[in-house]
Amino acid sequence: MFSLKKVEKSYTLKGVTKVILEKTSFEFPRDKSIAIMGKNGAGKSTLMRMLSGAELPDKGRIIRHGNVSWPLGFAGGFNGSMTGIENIRFISRVYGQDTEHIIDYVQDFSELGDSLKLPISVYSSGMKARLAFGLSMAIHFDCYLIDEIMSVGDKNFKKKSHNVFNEKLQTSKIIMISHANSIIKEYCDCGIILTDGKIAYYDDVNEMLEEYGKS
Repeated sequence: MFSLKKVEKSYTLKGVTKVILEKTSFEFPRDKSIAIMGKNGAGKSTLMRMLSGAELPDKGRIIRHGNVSWPLGFAGGFNGSMTGIENIRFISRVYGQDTEHIIDYVQDFSELGDSLKLPISVYSSGMKARLAFGLSMAIHFDCYLIDEIMSVGDKNFKKKSHNVFNEKLQTSKIIMISHANSIIKEYCDCGIILTDGKIAYYDDVNEMLEEYGKS
């Protein structure tokens, strides 16, 4: 799935340096769905963006095995001046997909209606999340990256998202950031805890949740 080779990542803000990863080498299991946990500010979302390729490490290499999604819940890849439809067309072409098929799928799934004809800049965060989630479900990925996205929408939309996502998991794996233990238990087999620039791996997700609860 992913291999981290001596990866380093940090930020300096107002003279204070925050270390996200400190010369880290780690092999993500290819046959398991993985949770990422850590306190606020630990760098979970930064790690997720690096795994997707949306952000680069300061040093080291990240090797991807297979077809990987962008982080679900991250709408940074959308062009705000383009409409929803135009963004769908653009991303479909980037991933070599049948554009019209993807548009039809996202229109039906997202339930955004005529809002898809409007610029992304006028979308609420919930609308962006619906568009991003629907678009990611329209394209097959070997691994889905999920950053706190499973609670988007009303009851019916959540149910629909849950059903289609479970279908995807028949042939794909996930790497998920969530603070909800119930969601992590439902979807993940194992997990990592990110603390002070270091990764602690737990082969059993329940053991990871127990350890995280102590901190």
